[in-house]
Amino acid sequence: MIRKLSDDALRAGGFIAACGILMGATGAYAASGEELQFILNTFSFLIWGVLVMWMCAGFTMLEAGSVRTKNASMICLKNIGLYSIAGITYYLIGYNLMYVDVQEGWVGTFKFLYGPSGDELKLLSGEAVIADVTKAGYATMSDWFFQMVFVATTASIVSGTLAERVNLWAFFVFTIVLTMIIYPIVGAWTWGGGWLSAMGFKDFAGSTIVHSTGGWAALAGACVVGARFGKFRSDGSVKVTPPSNVPSVTLGVFILWLGWFGFNGGSQLALSSATDAIAMSNVLVNTNLAAAAGVVAALCLSRPLLGRIDLLAILNGALAGLVSITAGPDIVDHYWALVIGAVGSALSVGGMRLLEIVKVDDIVGAIPVHLFAGIWGTLAVCIAADGNFGVQLIGVLAVGAFAFAASWLSWKVLDKMMGVRVSQSVEELGQDTAELGIEAYPEFVLMPDQDDVDQIRNNS
Repeated sequence: MIRKLSDDALRAGGFIAACGILMGATGAYAASGEELQFILNTFSFLIWGVLVMWMCAGFTMLEAGSVRTKNASMICLKNIGLYSIAGITYYLIGYNLMYVDVQEGWVGTFKFLYGPSGDELKLLSGEAVIADVTKAGYATMSDWFFQMVFVATTASIVSGTLAERVNLWAFFVFTIVLTMIIYPIVGAWTWGGGWLSAMGFKDFAGSTIVHSTGGWAALAGACVVGARFGKFRSDGSVKVTPPSNVPSVTLGVFILWLGWFGFNGGSQLALSSATDAIAMSNVLVNTNLAAAAGVVAALCLSRPLLGRIDLLAILNGALAGLVSITAGPDIVDHYWALVIGAVGSALSVGGMRLLEIVKVDDIVGAIPVHLFAGIWGTLAVCIAADGNFGVQLIGVLAVGAFAFAASWLSWKVLDKMMGVRVSQSVEELGQDTAELGIEAYPEFVLMPDQDDVDQIRNNS
């Protein structure tokens, strides 16, 4: 059957080639080699970018299923809001700060708006020849779109950590700061050709640039906003808040896993040669192997570390494996992807327990997944992807110091200006009813949590 399909494909290819020759003979238009490369690279940016955008759906499902049902609608609003805000801010100034004329290795141009090149505009109006455009290698706005969806991913990390108690408007204002200033500056240092890039810092698809930056921002927010009411009891015990919709969380992880192929595969940044195709194939295989190893590692470690086979920890193990391999998915020896993904998963499982010990409330486990595994993945580049440990460590520390300090300061300013968390009464009732007036599951009759009732009685 395989041979038969192969022969059919060859015959189909010969037919298409014959049609192309016939069209050329009759004066029909045929693309040049340079134009074909331009088309393939542009299409690659766009199609992979669409997959990364679909990760927003994954984050929404994961977070909505992780929170209590009384806050699921708010999660939906936050995720569609942050994606929209990220797109606008990155268009207004973010991309320019990250990529345009990065001055002295620190920051790009403080210039508003971004758009197609002059040659592209001329071509659309019939005033330029195709060769003037195709020499760039890809359409200008296809690159902008691919870069923009990465920004939204960074903001999504913060959303899950602070769910159920963060002030909606404070969160949206912070999202503006993160996507317009903090993330683009980190990107300018690295992908924009800044000082870390000049040192040889390697981060293929963003273990540090995207995931650790989001993780540091989430950690800063968790420190300022604080834990949910009653999460950490006075006797030192932790109130367990299991996911309200396990199938939703699982579906969210599968959607993120799918989107990650665009995240890492598209970061090859080209699909116009056999070399690009082979490299991209290796990237996708390593991405899949790391995630699978993350699942198995978490399955083995959750009972010894958490006292039970924890489904949420196992699902996060897949994501931690994905985050870990993101810095160096272009490695050729695929077995290293298994090792890198498994170690990242172990750090995630242990990190969930560590956050409980230090009383940091992270509902979805985003900090262990994106920050802890992101740091590990960035350093793991030294194992099989030719990274320099000293340079990688400098990058991790520099990005961490800047992202955490800038985020913490932003959260503190917002706390003084408008308050960063909802009132206790809103938190107890749920943000869906108290702030949106719409319940995600209106047919359910929710009984009050007994711990909350006891706490209210004790305070009255």
